[in-house]
Amino acid sequence: MDTLPIRVLLTDDHAIVRKGVRALLATERDIQVVGEASNGAEAVAQAEALCPDVILMDLMMPTLDGIEATRQITAMFPSVRVIVLTSFAADEKVFPAIKAGALGYLLKDSGPEELIRAIRQVYRGEPSLEPSIARKVLLELAQPPKQQPLTANPLTEREFDVLRLIAKGCSNKEIALKLSVSDLTVRTHVSNILGKLHLASRTQAALYALQKGITSLEDIPAIRDS
Repeated sequence: MDTLPIRVLLTDDHAIVRKGVRALLATERDIQVVGEASNGAEAVAQAEALCPDVILMDLMMPTLDGIEATRQITAMFPSVRVIVLTSFAADEKVFPAIKAGALGYLLKDSGPEELIRAIRQVYRGEPSLEPSIARKVLLELAQPPKQQPLTANPLTEREFDVLRLIAKGCSNKEIALKLSVSDLTVRTHVSNILGKLHLASRTQAALYALQKGITSLEDIPAIRDS
């Protein structure tokens, strides 16, 4: 039996961009565009109505911008993966988008293969950052902390195990199989890790693990292969 296609929602205020991306994705048998939105508010509504697997999200849009739309969608629908697809690489766009919960960040001048690979990666729960964006985030994380330590509750040994596997790009189901625990247990560990470290997404968790030496760059496929 064929695997169900990855359901994608396109969000961009330019119809010509949506048309071009739709035409590109139509060439991939494992990807299906299920809807379009021209602003963030429509994206939130379509996320609820269509239950997409992945949303391609522009940032600069009328009514509701992509960052706030991403924040609302990831809060209401945790299983939906958001990839920012934008022309902007400035810090004031990159960091808020990742903090809002975006699992991927690509620039619109990226190649078609990069976009298709990113969709497949984030669908599997793996972060996918365009190389220049990954460098920005890594440099930011490398800065000395400007406030008190992130957490007064250090991670448990099992939480460190989960964090290492998150950094390797493993999905919750894969982590559960590797650690011989239930999916629910993994979700609880992931939630505890993000809470203790004051992080908003698996992308941030993977980059935190890299910064702290818990894993290495070679272990993070979504960044290494970007």
